[in-house]
Amino acid sequence: MARKGGRDEEENSHRASMLSSTSSRRSVMTDPFLLVCKCFRFFVSLAAILCILVNILSAFKSFKNGSDIFDRVFRCYAVASAVFVVVAETERRFIARFWRVLEYWVGRGMLQIFVAVMTRAFPDVNGARKDLVLLQEVSSYLLLACGVTHLISGVLCIGFLKRARQSKEVTRIQAVKDLEELERRKGDLETLLSMERASDRLSSSRQRFMI
Repeated sequence: MARKGGRDEEENSHRASMLSSTSSRRSVMTDPFLLVCKCFRFFVSLAAILCILVNILSAFKSFKNGSDIFDRVFRCYAVASAVFVVVAETERRFIARFWRVLEYWVGRGMLQIFVAVMTRAFPDVNGARKDLVLLQEVSSYLLLACGVTHLISGVLCIGFLKRARQSKEVTRIQAVKDLEELERRKGDLETLLSMERASDRLSSSRQRFMI
């Protein structure tokens, strides 16, 4: 009898492990479209960080050489705008709460194009720092391409599709978590039930032996 109860417990534990592996396999599956959007957000953030670096170097050079005050202020505003681009790509809730326009891809694209133009403005016409000019051109054109992509995708309602799929993905993940919790509780109940059956069988066998 005890051997049979032990076999039942092993079967229940094996079934619970199979269910948990199945649910974890479900949770690993992600939407390829959302994965592409996440990679694009990472690329935009890298381009914006590169623009931040270029504008900081340009601002430092302006302060060092005693250039026009407008160039210094312009570079500081470019750094602040590029930082805002990076923060907007994190898609935090407080950004969408205070700046509703950045929830839409058209608004993000216009901001990125604006930062790219600010980064490209006031080039080094003397050619004293060719490496800085090259970095300035690369970062500005990269962010400009990202902004145009955001703008065109927003006009084509790709952003709306992404938000809809993201909401569906959140609902799916929550459903998988609820299913895992139900399966865990089911496994616990089956284990308790098998232990109770084994104890009942053991007590009945003892009563028969005493009789």
